[in-house]
Amino acid sequence: MTRHVLLIEDNPGDVRLMQEAFRGADPAIELHVARDGLEAVAFLKREGSYAAAPRPDLIFLDLGLPKIDGREVLAGIKEDDSLKAIPTIILTASDAQEDIAKGYQLQANCYLSKPVQLEAFDSLMRGVVDFWLVKAKLPQHR
Repeated sequence: MTRHVLLIEDNPGDVRLMQEAFRGADPAIELHVARDGLEAVAFLKREGSYAAAPRPDLIFLDLGLPKIDGREVLAGIKEDDSLKAIPTIILTASDAQEDIAKGYQLQANCYLSKPVQLEAFDSLMRGVVDFWLVKAKLPQHR
């Protein structure tokens, strides 16, 4: 069964790192990318060119996004009854306590800081995929 992961990230280097990490993680995982908050909202609400977009099984969300900030995207996800059960993981460069607190206040399922070392990034993604897409029991939505 194909699992759909939505990465909401504006940094091309980080997008490429995620694509590489997921390429080796599990061939049944399809990684979708939204490069700003507005694109993410359109994907999640299946608007415009995203009318046929799949519902993600897991979302990775950067905080510092153009057009619509990551915090606003997260608030929108968790306020929407059709989206709020999707595990949403903040994956960002910020280690600021106020960002961490705000992320959990907005009901993020997890807050992770992006590792700077490629090996550490790969290891973190393997662990996240194993936990959220293999071990954790998620509600069916299809």
